[in-house]
Amino acid sequence: MDSVSEARDRRLPLAGVWDLTWTEAGACARPRDLDALEVRWLPAPVPGTVAGALALATADGAVHRPVPDERHIDRLDWWYRRSFQAPAALDGEEAVLSLEGIATVSEVFLNGRRLLASDSMFASHERDVGALLGDENEIVVCCRALAPLLAGRRRPRARWRTRLVAEGNLRFHRTMLLGRAPGFAPGPAVAGLWRPAAIERRRGLVLERPRMRARPDGRDGVLECSARVRALPGFELPDELTVAVASGGSTVTGTLAVDRVDARSGACSGAVTVPDAERWWPHTHGRPALYEVTIGGPDAVLHRARVGFRALESPGEVEADGLDLRVNDVPVFARGAVWAPPDLRAPHCDREALRDILARVAGAGMNMVRVHGTAAYESDAFYELCDELGILVWQDFMFANLDYPDGDPAFIAEVEREARAQLERLGHHPCLAVLCGSSEVAQQVAMLGLDRELAHGPLYRRLLPELVREAQVDAPYAPSAPCGPELPFRYDRGVANYFGVGAYLRPLSDARLSGVRFATECLAFANVPDDDALADLDTPGGLAVHHPGWKAGVARDAGEGWDFDDVRDHYLRLLLDVDPVALRWSDQERYLQLSRVVTGEVMADVFGEWRRGGSACRGALVLWLKDQRPGAGWGLLDHRGRPKAVMHHLRRALAPVAVWTTDEGLRGIDVHVANDRPTPQRAVLRVALYRDFAVRVDAAQEEITIEPHGYLRRSVAGLIGRFVDASWAYRFGPPAQDLVAVTLQGRDGAVISQAFRFPAGRPLSACTADELGLEAQLQPGPEGPPQLRVRSRRFAYGVRVEVPGFVAGDDWFGVEPGGERILELAPAEPGAGRDAPGGAGAAGALTALNLVGRVRIAPPG
Repeated sequence: MDSVSEARDRRLPLAGVWDLTWTEAGACARPRDLDALEVRWLPAPVPGTVAGALALATADGAVHRPVPDERHIDRLDWWYRRSFQAPAALDGEEAVLSLEGIATVSEVFLNGRRLLASDSMFASHERDVGALLGDENEIVVCCRALAPLLAGRRRPRARWRTRLVAEGNLRFHRTMLLGRAPGFAPGPAVAGLWRPAAIERRRGLVLERPRMRARPDGRDGVLECSARVRALPGFELPDELTVAVASGGSTVTGTLAVDRVDARSGACSGAVTVPDAERWWPHTHGRPALYEVTIGGPDAVLHRARVGFRALESPGEVEADGLDLRVNDVPVFARGAVWAPPDLRAPHCDREALRDILARVAGAGMNMVRVHGTAAYESDAFYELCDELGILVWQDFMFANLDYPDGDPAFIAEVEREARAQLERLGHHPCLAVLCGSSEVAQQVAMLGLDRELAHGPLYRRLLPELVREAQVDAPYAPSAPCGPELPFRYDRGVANYFGVGAYLRPLSDARLSGVRFATECLAFANVPDDDALADLDTPGGLAVHHPGWKAGVARDAGEGWDFDDVRDHYLRLLLDVDPVALRWSDQERYLQLSRVVTGEVMADVFGEWRRGGSACRGALVLWLKDQRPGAGWGLLDHRGRPKAVMHHLRRALAPVAVWTTDEGLRGIDVHVANDRPTPQRAVLRVALYRDFAVRVDAAQEEITIEPHGYLRRSVAGLIGRFVDASWAYRFGPPAQDLVAVTLQGRDGAVISQAFRFPAGRPLSACTADELGLEAQLQPGPEGPPQLRVRSRRFAYGVRVEVPGFVAGDDWFGVEPGGERILELAPAEPGAGRDAPGGAGAAGALTALNLVGRVRIAPPG
C-alpha cells in the first residue's frame, strides 16, 4: 500500500501492480457486486493492459488455473483495483485524481463512489477527490466489454464497409484499431489502464491550459505564451507571472500579465524575445536546438516545457501540390517510417525504451515518423524525445478507413474535445510537422467507386482544420492520407500510399515512372529478421517458412489469397534471379539469407530514385518501423526492437551525407551525392570498375565540395573521361565490368559513404575464404569502443558481422576488391560494458552471401 505525505510528496503515482479480475459482460454494475461472485484476482502492471497481465499470469506456468484467452478480451468486463494511503486534502489544498488513459468504455470508482465514466481511450481525466480521500482508500476501474456494444445494428448505417477490421461498429468508439485488424495486427486488443494514473496534491497557484508558440523573428526568437491561472483558497492571484527561457548558461525572462476573471481565476498572456536564438533543425540538417521554459508564480514553478525556434512551411496546397517541407527555408527530404506502439500488450513505453527505439530511427538517417490513425496518440515523452533527437512527426488524428458518424452531434462533440486536448498538448513541439485528418478514408471511398464527397464531410474538411488554425499550430494539414485533387491514389498529385514497388509487383522503374510527390506509406515487405529473433516463433518441430507459426508473423491483406512473403519472393526472383520455391525447398537457410538482403536492396534503390536531384518526391515513410510479434513482419526492427538487414541498407541510403547510383539506361550510370548537413562537405568522389568482381579495369576520382544542404550529380562515364558501357545497356558483347564501386571519401581517406551496382547481376556464386580473401581483425578504438578492420581481396557481398555481445556500426555490407572497412563496435544492450569483445579464438566471425562457411575474426595484435 502506497502513501503520500502532506509535506514531502506532492504526487502519488498509482503505478506498479494492481489487482485484476474479470466477469461476464454486464454481470456487475458496481465494485460491491463482485463480492457475490467467486472471482480470481491476478497481478496487473499499471500502466499496462489486460493482455499484458494475462501474459504475465501464464508465463512460465505462473498460474495453474486457466485465465481467459487474450482473443476474448473484448467479450469480458475487466476490473482493476488498488489500495493506497492518502489523507484528505488540507485547507488550501487540492487533491486531484489524474487518469491519462483508460481503454476503452470505462467507469472509475473511489471508495465506492462512481467518479466518472468514459467511452474514449484517447481521453485523459482529472477529478477533484480531496473530500473523498481517507487514510485508507481503494480505487476500482472497470473496463467494459466492447463486443456486446459492437453487436447489432447501429445508426447511422455505414455508407461503406472496410476489410481493415472485422467489426465496422468500431467507428462509434474512440479506440485503437490495431489489435483488431485481422490482416496485420489481429491482437491483442488494447484494454485496461494503459496510461499512468496518480493522485496530485496542489497548493497555491494552478496553471491550466498553457499554450506556447515559438517562432523565429529575423535573428531572434519570439515565444508567445498564454494560460489560465487559478488561486486555491488561502492564496491570492498575482498581477503577473514570470516566464524564463534558458539555453546553455543564458536566460531571458519576461512576464505574463494576469487578467482577472474573478478573485480566484484569470487569463494570462505575454511574449518573450530571445536575442540571436539558435534554430531547431531535424537532425539530418542541423542541430535540434531546444530552450528550457519555466512559468512561475511568486513562490513556485507552475509549468516546465522545452521549445524550439524553427520556421516550417510547405508551399502550395497539400492536396493538390503534395507535401514539400521547408524547415528554416531549407527544403528537407523527409524519410522515415510509420510508428505504432512497440508492444500492444504495453503500448505506453517508458522514456528509456522510447529513447532506444527513436535513437535507432535517427541513427538510420531517418528524420520523420508517422503516428498512424489506426493507433493512438503517443505519450508526452515520445514527442519530447523527437524534439531532442531532431525527428519530425507526421501526426494523424485517430481515424482510419471507417465511415465515422460525423452527423452525430454527441460524436462530434467528443471528437472536438479530443482534438482540442491533443492540439493543446502537442502544439509547442518543434517536431510536429504535419497534421492529418485520417488514414485511408478518402482512398476507401474512391476505391469502392463511391461519391468522393462522402470523404469530404464536416469532420475532415471543416472541424479538424478549423481547430488546427484556432490552435495556431504551424504544421500543414492534410484531410486524409492519401489524398489528391481528383483521386487519392494519383501518385503525382497530393500525398500517396505507394505500393507499386511492393504489393503491386511493379518493376523498380515504377518508382520513377509513378512520379510520387510524397509517400505517406510505402515499401511494405515481409522483412526477415535474424535467426535469434526467429527463435521466438512458435514452430514446433523446427523453423519452416510454410508453418502456421511462421505465417502468423507475416502481414496480409484480409481476404486475399497472397501475403507479403509472396511479395518478397517476387523481388527475390526479379533481382537475384533465383527460384524462391525451389530454393526454399532445397536450402531454407540460403533462402532466408537472400530474403533478408533483397528487401533492403529494393528499398535502397527506390529511395535513391526518390532522393536524387530532378525527382518530384519530397519524402517517403516505410510501412512500418517495428514488428509487434515475432516473424517476418513489415517492421524494419524486429519484435525486440533490433535492426533487421533491411534497416542497415536504409541507413546507408538515407545517411545525411551519402553517395548512391541510378541506372539511366543508355545514358549509363549516374552518381548522386547529397549533403544535408549545414556545413560544406569536402571529399573525394572515386569510381572503380571491376571484372570478375576482382580485377580493376578502370578508375577515376574527383575532389568535390558539396555545399551545405547541397547535392551534386556526376556520371560514371564523365568521371572516367571516356565512353564506358557502365550499365551494360548497349550489349556489344560480354560486360566489360560486373561491378561498379562508387566511394565518397574524406580527405584523410576514410570512407564516408559507398555504393555498388551490378550491371550483370549479383555475385551469388560461393567462394571459399581463401578464394575470397576475406579477413577481419579487432583493434582498439581511438575513443574507447573497439573497432573491426575488414579486408577482402575479391568483392565480398552481404558481409555479416557476428561478435557476441556487440553490434557493428554497419552490417550486411559490401567490401570493394582490395579494399577495407573499419567499423565501430558497440555493446548490444544499452548500458553494457565497453570492454573488448571476446578473447583469442572467441572474438566472433564474418559471413557473406558469396562465402562458403565463416571467417573467424582475429583478436587484437
